Amino acid sequence: MTKTLMTNITRLAFGCSALAFSGMAAAQDANTGKSLEEIIVTAQRRAQSLQDVPISVSTLQGDRVTQFSAGGEDIRLLSSRIAGLNAESSNGRVAPRFYLRGLGNTDFDLAASQPISVIMDDVVQENVVLKSFPLFDVERVEVLRGPQGTLFGRNTTAGIIKFDTKKPTEDSEAYVSASYGSLGTLTAESAMGGAISDKVLVRASALYQRRSDWIDNDFTGEDDALGGFEEMAARLQVLFRPTEDLEALVNVHARSYEGTAAVFRANIITTDERGLNENFDRDTVSYNDTHNNPQEYDSWGTSLKLTYNLSESATITSITAYETTNGSSLGDIDGGNPAGPGFIPFQSSTEDGIDDLDQFTQELRVAVDASEELFYQFGFYYFDASMDLRTRPFFVPDSIVSHSNETWAVFGQGSYNLTDKTTVTIGVRYTDDKKSADAFSGGLGVYLPTVETSDDNISWDVAVNHAYSDDFSVYARIASGFRAPTIQSRDVAFVGNPSTAKSETIMSYEAGFKALFADKRFRWNAAVFYYDVSDLQVSAVGGATNSVRLESLDEVIGWGFETDIEYQATDNFLITAGLGFAHTKINDHDIRVPACGSGACTPLDPTDSDGFLIIDGNPLPQAPNFTLNLTAEYTAPLADGELFIFTDWAMQGKTHMLLYQTVEFQTSGTFEGGVRAGYRWNDGQYEAALFGRNITNEANLKGVIDFNNNTGYVNEPRVWGVALKANF
Repeated sequence: MTKTLMTNITRLAFGCSALAFSGMAAAQDANTGKSLEEIIVTAQRRAQSLQDVPISVSTLQGDRVTQFSAGGEDIRLLSSRIAGLNAESSNGRVAPRFYLRGLGNTDFDLAASQPISVIMDDVVQENVVLKSFPLFDVERVEVLRGPQGTLFGRNTTAGIIKFDTKKPTEDSEAYVSASYGSLGTLTAESAMGGAISDKVLVRASALYQRRSDWIDNDFTGEDDALGGFEEMAARLQVLFRPTEDLEALVNVHARSYEGTAAVFRANIITTDERGLNENFDRDTVSYNDTHNNPQEYDSWGTSLKLTYNLSESATITSITAYETTNGSSLGDIDGGNPAGPGFIPFQSSTEDGIDDLDQFTQELRVAVDASEELFYQFGFYYFDASMDLRTRPFFVPDSIVSHSNETWAVFGQGSYNLTDKTTVTIGVRYTDDKKSADAFSGGLGVYLPTVETSDDNISWDVAVNHAYSDDFSVYARIASGFRAPTIQSRDVAFVGNPSTAKSETIMSYEAGFKALFADKRFRWNAAVFYYDVSDLQVSAVGGATNSVRLESLDEVIGWGFETDIEYQATDNFLITAGLGFAHTKINDHDIRVPACGSGACTPLDPTDSDGFLIIDGNPLPQAPNFTLNLTAEYTAPLADGELFIFTDWAMQGKTHMLLYQTVEFQTSGTFEGGVRAGYRWNDGQYEAALFGRNITNEANLKGVIDFNNNTGYVNEPRVWGVALKANF
C-alpha cells in the first residue's frame, strides 16, 4: 500500500468522527420525514432496545449479510465490517479466527481455544469448525464487545458474536435469492414458512454456494486445479404452542462442504521488505504435491428451546442442544516446490482432521419481572464435548489426540431502576471447567501420559445506565471474565509433548453513550475502553521446528474506542460508518519466543543469549490499530419501483501477524470495497442487481507461515456478478 493511500485512509478514519458531528448538524436541517428504525437486541438474554443496553454492541442486519456474501464469502465477511473486529483463517472456509479489541488467538489447531465466543440461535459453537457454519436466513448479527462472563460464560474475555436466524411466524412468507458471478461463483438462498395450524409454525431455509476451481498449478501444468468449493446447508425450525403458556422451538440444521483449503503461497514476501513481491500471482501456484489442498467437512446439530410462563411476570427457559462435525483438510504448507518460487529448504504437507466431535449443552434460565423497578434472571449451564483430532505429517505415522471438556456454571443477573432514568445492572457467574487429552504419538509409536487441567472462577460485572432523555443515554461498565485452561497437543504429531496454559482473566472498564438526534434520523453510539489481562493465552507458532506451544503472558493491557453512526440523510440516502481503535501492549519481561525458522525474516525485537526473541512491549498479533467501515445507499423512485446503488468499504490499519515483530510479517493497512446497483419493484417484492466484491481486486496479506520460508495467504479475489431476489 502506498504512503499516499495510507495517508488518505488515516484521514478518512479521522473523518469518521467529523462525519458524526457534521451529520448531526445536517440532520437538524434535513427536510425528511423518514426516521431510523429501532434496533432490538438480546445482548442481555432479553429483548431490549439497543439504546438501553449498557454494553458496547454493534449490529448487522440480515439483508446486509446477504449483500456481503453475494460473491461467495463465508463468515469472515464480518472482518472490519464491525468496528474493532478482525477475522482470518489459515484453514480456508472452516476454523475462522476472530479478534476483537485486539484480543484473539492465532492458534491454527482444531482444538484451539478462542476468547471470542460464537453463539448461533442461543447455542454456543465452541469448536473452531462449528464457528464456521454458513450464514443464511439471518435476522441479525450482534457483536458484544468486552468480557461477557456473566450471562454467556467462559471463553468470552474479548466478547461474543451472536447470530439470530429468522424464526417461524404466523404469516406465510417465502423468498428466493440467487447470484452468479465471475470464477463460476454461485450463491442461492431460499426460505419459506408460516402456520400449518393454530399451534404449529414452521420455517425451512437452505443455502447453496459454489465456486469453480480457478487457480492454475504451473508445476503440474494443470489449469484450474484448485480454489473452488461447494457448500450446502439447511435449517428446519418448528415452533409448537400446545398451550398459551408453553412454546417449544425445535431447530435442526446441517452442512456439507467440499473444496480447497487455504492456499499457501511460497516466498511472496521478500526479506527486508514489506508487502507482496513479484512471486505473488493470484491465479497461479506451484505445488509439487498433486492433492491441491482438498478440504471436506460435514456437520449437523439440533436444539430444543422450551419457554414456559410460570406467571405473568416469570418465565423459565430451557435450551438443550447437540452439535457434531467431522472432516479434514490437507495443505501444501511450504507453498511451492523444490525449485521455488524462491528458496524452500524442505517440503512440508500436513493433513488435519476431526473424527466425530460431539458437543452437548444444556441451559436452564428463569427470568422475572418482579416489579416496574426490578428485573432479574438466574440459571444453570452445562457443557460436555469430546473429539478425536488426527494429524498426518506424512513423514511419520498419524497421531491421534482425544480431547474432552466438561463445564458447568450457575449465574444470576439483576437490573434495578434507581430512578426512572437510572438503572443499575449487576451480574455474577461461577464456572467449573475440566479438560483432558489422551494422545498417541505416531512418530514415537507410543501413547503419552494423559494431560489434565481444571479450574473454577467467579466472573462478575456492574453497569450503570442513565437516560437523559428517550434519545440520549450514557453508561459505564466494569466487567471481569476468564478463559478456561487450555491444552495444545498439536506438537504430538511432530514428536513433541502437549503444552498447557492456565486460566486467563480480564478486568475491563468501559464507558459510552448512545444517542438519537434530529427526529431519530441520526444514530450515534460510542464507547471508550481499557482492559488489563492476566495470563493471556497465546500460541507461539513456528520457529525452526514449526512447533505450536501455548504460552501465558504475564499481563496485556489494551485501550481504545469504537463509534458507530447511522444517518438517514434524506428519505433516499442512508449512510453508516464504524470506527474502532485499539492499542495493545504485552507486559512480560520473561517471555521468549523463537524467530522464523527459515531465517528469511528480519526481526525487530531484541534477542536473548540463546537467540530467542524478547517480545515485551509488543502489540498483540492480528490486532489492527484501527478498523473502519463505511456504507452508503441511495435510492431513486422509478415507475412502480426504485433504482438503488449501495457501496461498502472495510479498512484495517497497521497489523502485525505474529507475536514477534519483523519487517516482513506486517501490513501497513488494507482495504476492500463492494458495490451493488439495481432495481426493486412491486413494493420491494422483486429485485434485480449487479454486484461486485473486492472491486479493486486488492491482494491483502491475511497471514503468514514462518518456519520454512516466507509463505503467506491472502484475501478473496474480485467477483463481479448479477443477483436476483423474489419475496412471496
